[in-house]
Amino acid sequence: MKQTFVLTISMVILAIAVPLGVLICAQVQSESTAKGDGDSGQDTEMPAIDYRISGPFTDKNLTIFLIHGKNMIENKSFLTLQEALEQNKAVVYETKDVNELSIENRTDQDIYVQAGDIVKGGQQDRVLAVDLIVPPKSGKMAIAAFCVESGRWNKREGERAEVFSSSAEVVATKDLKMAAKSAKSQGAVWENVTVAQDKLSENLSTRVNSSVSESSLQLAVENRKVQETAAGYTRALSGVVKEKNDVIGYVFAINGEVNSADVYASNQLFMKLWPKLLKANAIEAIAELQKDLKFEPATTEGVKTFLAEAERSRGSEKEVTPRISLVTREDEKNILFETQDRSQKRWIHRNYIRK
Repeated sequence: MKQTFVLTISMVILAIAVPLGVLICAQVQSESTAKGDGDSGQDTEMPAIDYRISGPFTDKNLTIFLIHGKNMIENKSFLTLQEALEQNKAVVYETKDVNELSIENRTDQDIYVQAGDIVKGGQQDRVLAVDLIVPPKSGKMAIAAFCVESGRWNKREGERAEVFSSSAEVVATKDLKMAAKSAKSQGAVWENVTVAQDKLSENLSTRVNSSVSESSLQLAVENRKVQETAAGYTRALSGVVKEKNDVIGYVFAINGEVNSADVYASNQLFMKLWPKLLKANAIEAIAELQKDLKFEPATTEGVKTFLAEAERSRGSEKEVTPRISLVTREDEKNILFETQDRSQKRWIHRNYIRK
């Protein structure tokens, strides 16, 4: 549904002082996106997960706990957005509407898109704001998005302005996830991109911002030193899932504090997303690294408490598409986003965040 946008007085003033790309991004921030229109406000029942926890598995300040459980969609497979773009089986189109892109599935297989996926290219790099299943031969479908680059409004060299070239990265801090998924605020997204860039730069003793586009989160995480340092974490931790076909998700902690969790309806979907998710966790751990900090390690009991508390919160449901709905549960300490596939009559993804 086409969103209605407003131009505030402050943005008119801002236009005098900022580049055209920033102006365009600011002026299309929508009231409906910020307010979360379509929320039913009704409480919904939380289906239980029968799971067990293994771990901890730790490297430096990043700790992983694995969630083992039943595959609930064993005969159903998805292409991820990253796979679909790499194989030219999907197209993400620039619409010149900063908070809405369109996506087309050209295959006979469902494509799973996860909130937090960054798409690179177009007029500006974006982060996709909702989980979505794009059905086979879908035609163009709208998907909500936010800028993760504020100063550019034209194509970069070697890229196309009308489409996005790749989706190899995912937003790497819980504050960015909260800005896009909970606050639904373009200003908060920009602010937290800057915070992440500054923290990475400080901890790596090098400016990670790209000279091609200083404001681009995508290009910052592509920085050679960011990639090399993150690779140290992923080499140490990626193998913890090897030959464990009952792993359906994980919880991670940074500096001993439980951060977030992702749980999926199948081991297959989790395994496809695991490398990308772990890399994002590693980048967040780099940003939050505090030298000489001594901390108490996270515990299995602490993880179980985190999951249980989030699941007990009251929930409200919002329709994303006729097929997909989003149930959000929130209390003072936690927020849980549950993506439901009505065609399967079950949830597909649960994202837990400790505030």
